[in-house]
Amino acid sequence: MTTIDPIRLEVIRNALIAGAEEMNAAIWRTARSTVVRETLDYSTALFDGHGKAVAQSTRIPIHLNSMSVCLEDVIADWIPLDTWRDGDVILTNDPYAGGQHLPDFVAFQPVFVDGRRVAITASIVHHVDVGGGSPGSYFAGATEVYQEGLRIPPVKLVENGVTNEAVIGIIRRNSREPDKIGGDIHAQLACLEVGAQAIRRMVGRYGADAVVDAMAAILDQSEEAMKTVLRDLPDGVFRFTDLVDDDGQKAVDLEVVAEVTIKGDHCMVDLSESADQAPGPVNCTLNMAKSGVYCALLSLGEGAVMANSGAYRPIEVVSRPGSITNCRMPAPVANRMATGHRIVTAVMGALAEAAPDRVPAAYYGVSYVMTLQAPDPIIEGEARVYFEVEVGGWGGHPDGDGADGFSCGFHNLANSPVEMCETLFPITFTEYGFIPDSGGDGQHRGGLGLAREWRLNADWGTVSGNFERFRHGPYGLSGGEAGARGRFVHYSGGSANELPSKISNIRLDRGDRIRLETSGGGGWGKPEERSPEARDQDRKQGFVRD
Repeated sequence: MTTIDPIRLEVIRNALIAGAEEMNAAIWRTARSTVVRETLDYSTALFDGHGKAVAQSTRIPIHLNSMSVCLEDVIADWIPLDTWRDGDVILTNDPYAGGQHLPDFVAFQPVFVDGRRVAITASIVHHVDVGGGSPGSYFAGATEVYQEGLRIPPVKLVENGVTNEAVIGIIRRNSREPDKIGGDIHAQLACLEVGAQAIRRMVGRYGADAVVDAMAAILDQSEEAMKTVLRDLPDGVFRFTDLVDDDGQKAVDLEVVAEVTIKGDHCMVDLSESADQAPGPVNCTLNMAKSGVYCALLSLGEGAVMANSGAYRPIEVVSRPGSITNCRMPAPVANRMATGHRIVTAVMGALAEAAPDRVPAAYYGVSYVMTLQAPDPIIEGEARVYFEVEVGGWGGHPDGDGADGFSCGFHNLANSPVEMCETLFPITFTEYGFIPDSGGDGQHRGGLGLAREWRLNADWGTVSGNFERFRHGPYGLSGGEAGARGRFVHYSGGSANELPSKISNIRLDRGDRIRLETSGGGGWGKPEERSPEARDQDRKQGFVRD
C-alpha cells in the first residue's frame, strides 16, 4: 500500500472530491435542457493518470460506477492512453464501446503538468434527444441499437485544444432538440476544464508526486475498506432471482439471477443464469451489469467505502454473453435501467440471506422514464421534447419504514418541478402526490409510490413510457409484503385506457390526460408485528385508507 502523510492524504482526498463537485456545479449552471438542469441526469469524476476512478461528485451511482469500466474499454480497444495528448477530449456514447445507452455521452480529458499525465477528468451527461424512433430516444419498439439514435464510437472530439465542430454538427443534426443538445455538450466540455484546473492547483501546491501518491493511497484504502465489508459477511453461496416484467414486445417475466459467492475478502457475482437477451430494449451490456453489482455492494458498506476503482478490486462480476445482463451487439439497450435496477435488487436479495439485519426490502426498482413531444407554447412552428424520470417508494428495512416517493437505487435523480414544466411545456398538472396503501405491509412498511397526472394544452402531442414493476411488485423481506405495482393511464374522450409499461409515440389530443402511478417499496418483517402506534400514525397521515 502506498504510504503518505495521513493529514496531507486527507487534505488531497477532500480537494479531489471538491474538484469533482466543482465540475458538477459547472454543468448545472451552464446546461440548457431540463433533463440536465432539473432532473440532474449527469455525473462528474476525477481519475488518476492511469485511468482509475479516484473521486466523484454526489451524483448518479450507475454513471459513476461505470465510467471507469468505460474508460478501460476505450483505452484497450479504441484510443490507447499513450496517444492522448494535452488538449484532447475523448467522447463516446456507444454501449458496445464502454458506454451505457445512446443518450449518455461520456467524455474524458487528460490533465498534463510539465508534460506528465497526472490525472483524467470525466463527465457523463444524459442528453435530451439523440434521434431514433421516439422523442427522447427511448424507442420501446426497437429491435436493434441502430433504431435507437446516433451512435458515436470513441473519438477525439477535441484534439490539441481544437474542437471538431463537424462532430458537434452531426450530433445536432440528428437531434430533435439541436440547440439544447449543443448547449449541453459545451457545458459537458467546460466542466472537464474546471476539473483540470482543480488538479493543476493541487499539483501547484503539493507537487505532482504527492498528488499521484495520494491517488494511489486512496485507491488502496477503498480496496481495503471493501475487503473489510466482505470479511464481515459469512462465507457461502447466496442466490436470488428477481423478474423484469417484459421487454415491451414479446418477452415476459425475464429472470435476473444473482449468485453471490463470498469467500474471505473476495466476492464473485455470477449473473450467467439470467434470461437470454430480449428482442426489446431492456438489455444490459456487461459494463452496465457491473455497475449494478457495485452499487449493491457499496450500499452494504453503509458509507464506509469511498466509491472508486479501488473499491471494485475485490469484486468479480461474471455474466453469460448473449444474456439480458451481458447482451451482444446489436441488441437494443435504451431502457437498460429496467434490467439494471433488477440487478441491484437481485444482488441485494441474495445479500439479505448473508446479512438479514442490514438489507432492506426491494425499492421501487425502476427509472420511470416518460417523454412528451408537443408544440412549443411560445415559438410557433417549433416542437419540444419534455423528458422526466419519476421514482417510487423505498423498501422497509430492519430499523424502520421505507422512504416515500424518493429517489433510490442507482439513479439518484431529482424530480421535475411542476411549475417549471407548466412554464416550458403545454401541460397542466392535475395531480401530484403519494398513493395511499402502495407501500408493502410489514413490521416496517414500504415507502409510498407517487401519482403524477397532467393534461395536454396543445392541439397534438405524442407520449412514450418506459416503465417497470407493472407485473411484479417490489419484493418484501422477512415476512413483509410486496409493494404495489405501477400503472399508466391515458384519459381521452371520457374513457380511461390502461397502457402497457413500455410504449412509444401514443397520439394525444388537446385535453387528454396522462396518469402515471409508481410502485411502492416492499415491506420488511411480518405485518402482525407492526406496532399499533405506527398503524395509527399511518392512518392519521393518510398513508393508508381506512
